[in-house]
Order: sequence, then C-alpha cells, then structure tokens
Amino acid sequence: MSTERTLQGRTLLISGGSRGIGLAIALRAAADGANITLLAKTDVPHPRLEGTIHTAADAIRAAGGQALAVVGDVREDADIERAVAETRSTFGGIDAVVNNASVIDLSPSATLTAKKYDLMADVNVRGTFMLSRAAIPALRQSPNPHILSLSPPLNLSPKWLGAHTGYTLAKYGMTMATLGMAAEFARDGIAANTLWPATTIATAAVANILGGEQLMAVSRTPAIYADAAYEILTSPSRELTGRSLIVEDVLREAGITDLSGYAAVPGTPDEALFRDIFLD
Repeated sequence: MSTERTLQGRTLLISGGSRGIGLAIALRAAADGANITLLAKTDVPHPRLEGTIHTAADAIRAAGGQALAVVGDVREDADIERAVAETRSTFGGIDAVVNNASVIDLSPSATLTAKKYDLMADVNVRGTFMLSRAAIPALRQSPNPHILSLSPPLNLSPKWLGAHTGYTLAKYGMTMATLGMAAEFARDGIAANTLWPATTIATAAVANILGGEQLMAVSRTPAIYADAAYEILTSPSRELTGRSLIVEDVLREAGITDLSGYAAVPGTPDEALFRDIFLD
C-alpha cells in the first residue's frame, strides 16, 4: 500500500499509548527514528495495569525514537492544546495524529450508568474530534499528514447496533468524526482513516473485561495493529483517505499474507468467526 516506507524524522501525536495498542504503534514508528508525543493520564503505576506514560517514553527512546510525555486527559481542552503546542515546539510540527484513547463498557442500555456513558462519549468521540481538530494547523504544514482513529467501520445491522448501544455509539462516533474530517480537509491533503481488527487484540481490556484467557487464546498481539498502522501512516495521504480499514486486509494488501506470527498464544485465531461477530 505504501510507497514511502519510513517514518524517520516524522512526528506522531498519540492519545493514550502508555500500554497496549497505542504503545505498539509508537514503538513501530520509533524503530524508524520517529518522534512520538504521548498524551496520557497514567503518571504513576496503576495497581492492575502495567506501565506508565514515563515507562512508555523510555521504551520509545530505547527503540530508536524521540519521546515527549505529556501527562494529561484527552477530555480536557487545555491538555489537548498543551500537547499540540509542546509537540510543535519540541519537534517542529505534527505529521500524524493517532486517536488511540478509548473507554469500553459493554453493558446493555438498561444497566449502563450515565457516568460511564458520558465517559465513553467524552473520551472516544469528543476526544477524537478535539485532538484531531487542534492538530489541523500543524498537519497542514506536513508533507504527508494523517489522522488515524482506532475505531470500527459503520455497520447498521441490528445484531451489532443492539449488542451494547452505548459503546457502539461511542466507537461509531469516532469513525464518523474521522470520516467527516477526511471529507472536510481533503483539499488540504490531510488523510483521515479508521483502523479496526478482524480479531480481538491481546490487551488488558480483553484480559480483564471481555473474556479472560479463553478470548486471549483466539486474539492477536498488538504488533499486528502497529504494523497495519505503519502501512497507513507511510502511505501518500492524498491517495488513502476517507476509508474504514481492517487490520488484516491492510497487511495482506501490503503483501504480508502469513499472519500466524501475530497469534497471542500458539495456534491460529479464528478470523472467520470474528469477522462474523464483529464485521458482518
């Protein structure tokens, strides 16, 4: 998919990223010598989650990149503006925004608390919109500007809409904000796409919230998300925009057909099963 297969010297602003998929994307970019700003809340160790924004920044530097750790909350406009301003002053610009920060609660509508509904809406939808918008002036100056949101394709089947309406609204809101910006800023050459896997990814959320060891056994590692994101972010922005992309499809289009190495545990994840559950 890509023609310019490097992020050397490019600057990524990633929401979240202390661990999991966001950190994996950061480390893949760092291997090229990219500059990475993380906007995340985890300043001190969490009792149940591994890593902080500071250990993530250290890992980015160890992988070959430059790192800027901005402790803040994507729900706070002042923190967003500070992250953008510090990124521009430290690295000279912004080439990509990765909307990784997200909250998940699969409770049905009758039991989903108002507090959690508001949290998902604020982080997932508003955070994606506000962070992307704040970076537009800098992205306009980039030779290959990208916005990439980790959210699913819009699927209006009752099976998907009715599974967990509050969470679905929040994730679809991320997608709609991103695709809207793709249309709005096409004349500026700013690409905006979404990226979603065909299988679950082995993260703390999968282990602690969704299904524990049984689901982890059919999941793939965050590295598969990172490699697909790399393919998108190194593609010409004027040629790839306004699309809801699937991780596995991106890699296969790039010629990476053997995905067995991404299995979280030995064995091949049942991709057909997850396509049926999450995509069809």
